[in-house]
Formats: sequence, structure tokens, C-alpha cells
Amino acid sequence: MHANNVRGILCMLAAVASFGVLDVSMKRLAETYPAMQVTFIRALASLPFLLLATAWFGRWKDLVPNRWGLHLLRGVLQVATLYFFVYAVSRLSLANAYTIFMSAPLLITALSVPFFGERVGWQRWAAVAAGMVGVLVVVRPGGGGAELGGMAIVGGLAAIASATAYALGALLVRVLQPTESSAATVFWPLCLTSIFAGTLASSAWVPVLWDHWYWIVIIGLSGALGQYFFTEAFRLAVPSVIAPLEYTALAWGMLFDWLLWTTAPSARMLTGAAIIVASGLYVIHRERLLAARASQTTSTAKA
Repeated sequence: MHANNVRGILCMLAAVASFGVLDVSMKRLAETYPAMQVTFIRALASLPFLLLATAWFGRWKDLVPNRWGLHLLRGVLQVATLYFFVYAVSRLSLANAYTIFMSAPLLITALSVPFFGERVGWQRWAAVAAGMVGVLVVVRPGGGGAELGGMAIVGGLAAIASATAYALGALLVRVLQPTESSAATVFWPLCLTSIFAGTLASSAWVPVLWDHWYWIVIIGLSGALGQYFFTEAFRLAVPSVIAPLEYTALAWGMLFDWLLWTTAPSARMLTGAAIIVASGLYVIHRERLLAARASQTTSTAKA
């Protein structure tokens, strides 16, 4: 295997682990504070680390935005993504919330049709449909939800909303990519999220306890490290190699659930997770094949 791919794989594994620690910290804070306040804390806590890195490398010009309107829209989507995810993990185990959120790549595939006019073959549509069935298995429509009573369905719907907002944000990044730097696409959503979420959280603000400040530091550090390793992973390796590794988040979720909350995954959750992961991996596989065919066709045409 190419050395860059190996380093990319290691970076992706480190990114997923870092985001796992971040999510544990947010779930801990969500036990005491409203979801919107935790959203504000998550965004604000990572900004100092990002600014320090920018200063260290002397890349202040990279933060200058070119398309303010799209950055504002992405900030709104980031607030929705974080708020609904925090709400979901406050009602569900990490593994359950992760399982439902893992439908995001499938939603990106589906939404790329109306947004970019992309052609999606019946195989990928079938995979998307199967993945949505997996989500329904986990959410338990029509059932009370054994995990937290009826609130399990509410948490599941929040996770679906978070995945949808994330998918829309990811598509927006594709629009921003030609004109915006990577630093700008990371900094401005965090900055705007802290402003929007802080404003919305102010009316129901709960004073932060001294005992919780170390969770906030962990949120800032793990969020910054996760973003760094995630960016490095896609810089070093091809997406088809590292994208499947995002599903290792499920293993971290189950591990943290067991260690911190003594919660074991249910058979229903494992079944839904298997369906969603298999569907997502198939979509990645199909996209890899289509990219290879397109590249081969281009090479043949040039020859």
C-alpha cells in the first residue's frame, strides 16, 4: 500500500477517535445544560485552537471569505447539525445516535441529484433505500422505544435531522470549494455557529459549573485535533480508501457507552447498524468504480 495511503488511514482513525472523545464530552455536558448551550460551547471552544494554528503557520489570509452568503447559510446548517446531534445523544446512547447519523453519506448521494443534477444509478438508489430501512429499524417507528421510553423516537428523529443538516452542509462545501480555502470553510461555520447558538441559548442560559470546565477544554482540543487529522487524511489518501473508516465511530460509540454508561448495544441497533454500514460501503464502492471508469474513459480519449 502506498505510504501516503497508510498515513491517511492512520490520520482518519485518529480523527474518528478524537471526534468520539468530543461527542462523549458533549453528551456529558448535555446532562446539565440545554442542547443549544452545548452547541455554543462546542463551537466556541474550538476557535482558540484553530486561531493558534493559523497564527503558527502565518496563514491569516486563508481566513478571508469570498462568498459571505454561503458561509452564513453553512453557519445555520452547522447550528442545526450540532444542536440536533447534541439533543440526540442526550436522549440516546452514543452508538444509537452514531448509527442513525451514519445515514448522512447516503443522504448526500440522494441529495446530489436535485442539487447538482448528478446521475445516480439504480444500484446506488437501492443502497440508499436499504440504508433508510436500517434507520427505521434503529428508530423503531410505532414502538415505545425500550431505551428511554417514548423519548427514544424523539432522539432518533433528532439524529435524522442532524444527518440531513450535515448532508446539506457537505454539499454546500462542494459549492464553496473552488473559491474558499480549507481554513475559511472550517473557521467561519464555527465562528457563526458560536454567534447564532450563543444568541439562541442566552434566554435559557445555565451558569457553567467549575467542575465542567475541563470538559470544555477537552471539547476544544478534541474538536481541533479531529478536524486537523480529518483534513490531513483527505490530503494524504484517496477518499475511497479512508471514507469507510468513518464507520469505526460505531466501535468507539459502543466502547464509550459500555465504559461510561454501562450500556450495551441492542440486537435491533446492531441489525440497523449492519444495514446502514453495508449500504454506505456499497455506495462508496460504486462511486469508486464509476470514478475509475470515468478516468479510464478520459485517458482513452486523450490517447
